[in-house]
Amino acid sequence: MEPRARAGKNVGKETFNAKEIRALLYAYGDVQEPLPETVRVLDEIVTEFLEGVCFEASRHAQVAGRQKLKFDDFEFALRRNPQYLGRVKSMIEKRQKIKEMRRTFDQEDDMLAQEHGKEKPSARDDELLDLDDEDEDLEIRRTASTTKGTKRKRGAK
Repeated sequence: MEPRARAGKNVGKETFNAKEIRALLYAYGDVQEPLPETVRVLDEIVTEFLEGVCFEASRHAQVAGRQKLKFDDFEFALRRNPQYLGRVKSMIEKRQKIKEMRRTFDQEDDMLAQEHGKEKPSARDDELLDLDDEDEDLEIRRTASTTKGTKRKRGAK
């Protein structure tokens, strides 16, 4: 279906939150409380733009014989505007970098835990032993105060 034919369904309905659009307009130099017509028109413009880009990307995927959209499809849809294309590429690169950093961080945490032989006790084990965080702190303080001849800081294990 052509994007213009589908766009008729959403005319008059807000796609985005009006509060966010007002904040966006204010950030770009409009008055703090813009006219409702301005918010509605900007909502329609952005919605129509996004529908057009998604339609073109889906058409490219369909020609390629796929049902799912890939980044390449959006690259194809935005190929005529290098600013949009560059922005989308940078956002995808940042997202991948964050994903890799999270994966590395999780792996390092797991490796450190295995090196020190410490496994975090589960909440179920604490329930079975009827322990909570306050009981553990009290136990540590008692053992620290009863050891003679050794100087230990409070809370040190």
